[in-house]
Amino acid sequence: MAAVVEVLPVLDISDLAAARAQMLQMREAMPAFEPPASLDITKRSIPGPAGDPDVEITVIRPRGAAAEGPGGAAEGPGGAAEGPGGAAERPGLLWIHGGGFVLGDVEGDMPVAAGLAEGAGAVVVSVEYRLAPEHPFPAPVEDCYAALTWTAEHAAELGIDPGRLAVGGLSAGGGLAAAVALMARDRGGPALCFQLLDIPEVDDRLSTPSMKQFTDTPLWHHPNAILSWEAYLGPGHNGDTSPYAAPARATDLSGLPPAYVVTCEFDPLRDEGIEYAQRLMQAGVPTELHHFPGTFHGSSGAGAGTAISERMVAERTEALRRALHK
Repeated sequence: MAAVVEVLPVLDISDLAAARAQMLQMREAMPAFEPPASLDITKRSIPGPAGDPDVEITVIRPRGAAAEGPGGAAEGPGGAAEGPGGAAERPGLLWIHGGGFVLGDVEGDMPVAAGLAEGAGAVVVSVEYRLAPEHPFPAPVEDCYAALTWTAEHAAELGIDPGRLAVGGLSAGGGLAAAVALMARDRGGPALCFQLLDIPEVDDRLSTPSMKQFTDTPLWHHPNAILSWEAYLGPGHNGDTSPYAAPARATDLSGLPPAYVVTCEFDPLRDEGIEYAQRLMQAGVPTELHHFPGTFHGSSGAGAGTAISERMVAERTEALRRALHK
């Protein structure tokens, strides 16, 4: 992993236009992502939050009538369920990309979303939410919630079993996923069976030991975190932050879906992720917390090919598969 760090670019979001251009250049310099032939991928626009623009989503669906089990055989009752008229229904996942609320898009996150669809045998709906600071809170999370409600309402059309619908995300996407789970609970929205919170950004207070300590760590650090929250909530935002913006602010975590939470050792978000997982446990929410020593924020992707990154990806996928194929 140390060799990976030496060649990583420095990500500085103080110049957001330059940071966005840098991410695009990095993507263009890499081989184009070729989705597996086992997946169907389609894009479409759906209604956004009331009074707001439509939201673009990408639907990633495994081909075939049933999910493949670990041995390659089609799954039985725990896999693809038979829906009305005999059509196979798969579990569904609303997936939310990362980028500190200010960067990223569905296309750049496609390897992760496609990997989860193929590995967990799920229909993945990846949402192109609006970015801050052009669109601060609540626009991004409301876009994600609109995508969740649309997915639940169109489950039959998508071939999704509505009883096996999950939400998940990476980094800021993990924070948005946690917020969507809170919104679904509080608004009487779609029933979620699982939340996958991978290195989630959930606390705007920036007061944990890891947040204070890691000022120059790879890909994400305290200075970027400050700018991220200022973009999302506005410079000098007051202390009365909505839990739908920063889920760590929620005073009641009971009644939320089971969770899988990932944290990395050299990540300023480490401690807020651990604390959120602990609070979920204390609230009676079945929670699995995986902390990976020797890793940094985003190293599951940036360190592709290293043994620990491969394990992070494999365990994340297996956790989702277990949750969706009970």
